[in-house]
Amino acid sequence: MNPFSWTFRSQCLAGFAICAALIGFAIFSQFAWGLEPCPLCIFQRIAFAALALVFLLAGLHAPRGAGARAFYGVFGFLAAAVGMAIAGRHVWIQLNPPEIPGCGPPLSFMRETMSTSNVIRKVLTGSGDCGTIDWTFLGLSMPAWSLVWFVILGLFFLVIGFRARRRGQR
Repeated sequence: MNPFSWTFRSQCLAGFAICAALIGFAIFSQFAWGLEPCPLCIFQRIAFAALALVFLLAGLHAPRGAGARAFYGVFGFLAAAVGMAIAGRHVWIQLNPPEIPGCGPPLSFMRETMSTSNVIRKVLTGSGDCGTIDWTFLGLSMPAWSLVWFVILGLFFLVIGFRARRRGQR
């Protein structure tokens, strides 16, 4: 069954389900396998949640107009692009780990003691723990797989947002 022949609503709800499954796998790997997420991992989860929310809103709305569908396509791609940037940075840190290992203070402590912009800046600079590769599948680390999924889902959102609607399709 070709997912590009599905309705816009079905495609968006499938995108939502994929994002939910990816977040679920990350949580499963944390609790079942003991893979503690670094701050960049947490931000990737938040980006997947934001992308899932856009997919869900688009699927529930299921606009008929091309303009509204294009809006969702662009908005969804932007949510995925934020995830791509975070995951890309994480992959870069894994390929070029910092000299000093250690992640620094926990994210909860940083949120209590720093401004939001400083927390984001501190987290995105990465750390030794962010450079550690604890899990791989087919030779790719979890952040690399996140990057792959952000690219796939972002492009998918653009395609479904800008493709011509067929008659009778909602």
